Amino acid sequence: MSDSPITLSARGLSLKRGAAPFDQDIRRGEIVGLAGLDGHGQDAFMETLAGLRAPVTGSVTAPLAKGGERAITSFRRAVQSGIAYLPRDRRATGIFPSMSILDNFAIATVGRDRRLGLISPAERRKRYDYYRERLSIVAPEPGRNLITTLSGGNQQKVLLARALAHKPDVLLLNDPTRGVDIATRRVLYSVFRELANEGMALVVLSTEIEEALVLCDRILVFREQELAAPLEGVARSSERIIATMFGRAA
Repeated sequence: MSDSPITLSARGLSLKRGAAPFDQDIRRGEIVGLAGLDGHGQDAFMETLAGLRAPVTGSVTAPLAKGGERAITSFRRAVQSGIAYLPRDRRATGIFPSMSILDNFAIATVGRDRRLGLISPAERRKRYDYYRERLSIVAPEPGRNLITTLSGGNQQKVLLARALAHKPDVLLLNDPTRGVDIATRRVLYSVFRELANEGMALVVLSTEIEEALVLCDRILVFREQELAAPLEGVARSSERIIATMFGRAA
């Protein structure tokens, strides 16, 4: 995996004043996990990668197709650079509760449904049906029913479909299986692995250590707003993760 193309780079990054800076590369085809005690920096790191938070020092950059790189200095820049972000709290920051399932899916990529300058309902439905099938979304009459009529798991799948509709190079997932049932988790795990096999880079912040171990090729453990340890290979174990989170030798 270390010879795969880099899709996102952090250089000299500090998440709070006085914290030790660190470098990290996110590469095509890998799933990188973020772990740590609540509030210890993993959320801040993901939000920095998404352009939602400015680092204290350092920078995040994405490569340009024709060479060079673009600094990720805002969420808009991140989207333009092929980065999609799925937030943790879908009810507060993800869904539009007064809108239909289909409109929730298409709202961020409405321009892709235009034909001869006009919105094509058929094109929108065609795009939605592709992701509905791929993610096993159960959502009757998506053009009429509100997204709030769906189960939590199906709401999450619609939000994931919205993110994937950008056709990103990097997918940032903030606790993506929070509040969903076991069957939905299995579907999401399978989709995440498929996306990585297709060459997408995924960064997954999980509050469950076992989930990170099941999904991720390597795990970045944060403590006190610093990168305490990048773990991979034989070092990638629940005992080592917990020890690092609490500042103890494994």
